Amino acid sequence: MFEAECQYLNGTERVRYVERHIHNREQYEHFDSDVGLYVADTALGEFQAQYYNSQPDVLEDERASVDTFCRHNYRVFTPFVTERK
Repeated sequence: MFEAECQYLNGTERVRYVERHIHNREQYEHFDSDVGLYVADTALGEFQAQYYNSQPDVLEDERASVDTFCRHNYRVFTPFVTERK
């Protein structure tokens, strides 16, 4: 399973993109835009994290997701993020 999440702090000034990879309800690796690399959470994720981190084009695309995915969709997500009661 794959899950992507945008965390907005102070509007679009401070945005964090987190991508999680899950197998059998266990997160085995994740990408955090603050770190800028894939990080292994279990032994299963070590090989995958090393593989993704060795590909500059994959890392460049993930790092750009802060702008291309999160900031681009901020106005779509805003009512759900800020206007909940």
